This record gives sequence, C-alpha cells and structure tokens, in this order.
Amino acid sequence: MGMQIPFKKLMLLHIIFIACLRLSAAELQRFDHRLKHDGSLSFLVVGDWGRRGSYNQSLVAYQMGLIGEKLEIDFVISTGDNFYEDGLTGEDDPAFLDSFTSIYTAPSLQKQWYNVLGNHDYRGDVEAQLSPVLTKKDSRWLCSRSFILDAEIAEFVFVDTTPFVDEYFQDPGDSTYDWRGVYRRKEYLSDLLKDVDGALKNSKAKWKIVVGHHTIKSAGHHGVTKELLLRLLPILEENNVDMYVNGHDHCLQHISSNGIEFLTSGGGSKAWRGDRNWWSPEELKLYYDGQGFMSAKMTQSEAVVLFYDVHGNILHKWSIPKEPLKAA
Repeated sequence: MGMQIPFKKLMLLHIIFIACLRLSAAELQRFDHRLKHDGSLSFLVVGDWGRRGSYNQSLVAYQMGLIGEKLEIDFVISTGDNFYEDGLTGEDDPAFLDSFTSIYTAPSLQKQWYNVLGNHDYRGDVEAQLSPVLTKKDSRWLCSRSFILDAEIAEFVFVDTTPFVDEYFQDPGDSTYDWRGVYRRKEYLSDLLKDVDGALKNSKAKWKIVVGHHTIKSAGHHGVTKELLLRLLPILEENNVDMYVNGHDHCLQHISSNGIEFLTSGGGSKAWRGDRNWWSPEELKLYYDGQGFMSAKMTQSEAVVLFYDVHGNILHKWSIPKEPLKAA
C-alpha cells in the first residue's frame, strides 16, 4: 500500500496550495517600455475625457497632438473615467470609437495608451474595457485594473482606486456598479495594497510613480479621498514615491507635500469652474479649474512637469531634481 497522508496534514497542504495560488494570481502584471536613445522618457497624462468630443474634449485632444509631437512622447497615461456617463455597455459600444479612436487622431498620439478605470467606468461593463477585443479594434488601448509599467529609469504602479471608496458600496444612489472581480472586496484591497507595497519596495528605478483615478490630496470638488489617505498614502510615503498622478477632480492641480508631488490631470473634457476648496498656499502650486492636460519629461537627473490649457498655453512648470545614487 502507498503511504497515507493524515487528514489534518492533507488539509494543511491544501490550504498552503490555495494560498500559493492566490499569491501567484495576485501579482501585478508587468509591462515594459523602452527609453529613447538619449535615455529620456516623455509622456502625456489626461483624465476624465470620454464625451464623444464634447465639452472641449476634441480641442484638448488637438493640443495634446501638438505637444506630443514637440516632446516626441513615448506613451499616454489616462487617469480614468474613460467613458461617460456610465462606462461602456459592452465590447461593441460605439462610444469606444466615438470617444477614443476618432478623437485622438494626431500622429503623435498613435502610441501606447496606459489606462486605469475610474468610478464612471465601473458604472458600465468593466470587463469590456479590460477586454482584448478593444485592443484588436485599436492597438493603442491597454487597460487593466492594476499593473506595473517598467520604463527603465521610471517605474509606474497603476492602482485600481474605485473599490477603495466606501460610498460606492454603502450609498451608491441611482448608480449601479459592476463589481465583478472585486466581490470579495476586503481580500481584494488587502491583496492589492500588499502588491503595491511589494512592487515599490522591489523597484530599482530612479523614479517611482503611482497612478490612480481618485485624488489623495486635492482642493477640488471631490477633495481628499479619505480611504486612500488612510490606506494608500502611508505606502507611498514609506517607499519614497516621487509622484502620485490622478484624475477624478475635473481640474489641473499640483500639490507638493512631504516629498511627494500630487498631480491631478482631470481636465480632459468637462471642467468644474469655481468649484474649489481652501488648501495651504505653501503646498498648492497650481489649481486651474478648466480643461487641459499634463506632460512630463524624465531623465536620470530631472523630471520636468508641465500643465497646459485647452489652447496649449503653459499654465505651470515644475522641475524635480534627482540626486545621483551614492556609492556604497
């Protein structure tokens, strides 16, 4: 007879096996993007945009094309709320072509787009935005809940922030959210935070950047997202993150606080004029309540961030130096 394993030991092995499977499944997917030949990296950031060209979305897209050509951008980041008002209805929703493919037509914007989901995206068919079917329709499209972009000198960790917000679960009002994939919310968020922390701790990149839809610090309409302030911000601070880039508030904004640059690029279409709260002038470097977008150019020693309005005028420029690593 073969050796029999005691029932308790068998159950323990089963639990360990399932735990290993969960850890393996929870690891964030990684994408690589190579630098230019001169060792630099340039990209645009736009958020809260998908309105079939209305609310100046087309004008913002036009200026993005001009700036993108000037900077010879490598890719575009979307900070979410990609399709209003309620995401996509499915893979065949014409809003994908009407709000994305047919709007961002400039040659310089025919680069990879790295997209996260916003709360409005969760009001539609989330799986549609994540589907490879959309990538077949437009090869620029890459959307995932959370993932890592390794751009050699910079590492970007994209975080699915919508499931953190209690209000969407406890008091959704008339909105219906597609929570497939995050039904076990407590475990989902716990695993995600561990993955983000692990990715940042293991990163050897010169620059560490976290991208999410929701604000952490903001003087705008939505203001501070308390759940991220309590759960995500300590991880960013502990791991010396350089920038947190977001949308959600329909404005352009820069807050510099405790060594982190909080950059809001949520002016891709509809903006909220005059909807602003007080923030410390020492930290608030820019607040613009109109449409526009953001650019960044990075090298080993410096990152230069610029914000533009709908006419392509520079609203704000900020240079972030990076000291060389000290020899051991």
